Amino acid sequence: MKVAILGAAGRMGHMLCDLVDRSEELELVAKCDVREEYPRTWPAETEAVIDFTFHEAVPANITKAAEDGVVYILGTTGLTDEEQAVVDAAAKKIPVVQSGNFSLGINLLLGLVRKASEILGVEYDCEVVEMHHRHKKDAPSGTALMLAKAAADGRGQDFDDVSVFGREGIVGERPQGEIAVHALRGGSVIGDHTVMFAGDVERVELVHKAQSREAFAAGALRAALWAADKAPGLYNMRDVLDI
Repeated sequence: MKVAILGAAGRMGHMLCDLVDRSEELELVAKCDVREEYPRTWPAETEAVIDFTFHEAVPANITKAAEDGVVYILGTTGLTDEEQAVVDAAAKKIPVVQSGNFSLGINLLLGLVRKASEILGVEYDCEVVEMHHRHKKDAPSGTALMLAKAAADGRGQDFDDVSVFGREGIVGERPQGEIAVHALRGGSVIGDHTVMFAGDVERVELVHKAQSREAFAAGALRAALWAADKAPGLYNMRDVLDI
């Protein structure tokens, strides 16, 4: 499969390019980025595009991919509602695998969080805490949102009705059923996520700590190969892993 990497100059971009170069199933045909020394788009022979850029760049890139009829793997997070609508429209023409996190561990964790939330219920207060390096531009992380939404799904809640992002000032007592998300930034942390269920007599914590960006990059490449023969549609990593 001939692959183009968008955001090739970034940390994830470098890792993706390195893994493609080492792969026997993939061929790197373009390293794209907004920096002057990089091309802005991919050549005609491209079969899959992997996007780890910035949310504002996604609509134009995925629209072109839809016109070209290529697989699109979207790891960029922080999309606005309008930008997501463009992604949804493109998925009617091409297979799109979109995930806030492509690692196997995180996608397993999502299932565990959903099950724990279902069993423990609203009697256990749910808090999601994430930490990333100082250079990350969006907050909270897409992964933290995925985990918080999984907790809401487990309880049968509407996430928008029960979510809160950080706390400041005299906010009053914590209401039952609330799901809070907190973002920490600092140093070179690749990605730490903790989902806490706090009851009156015990606390359950589910934790994932990424040790290398390779976990995310490998999952994105696996998604590209999986999507090669799929019908147009919007997929996620749970579809890729069949979990």
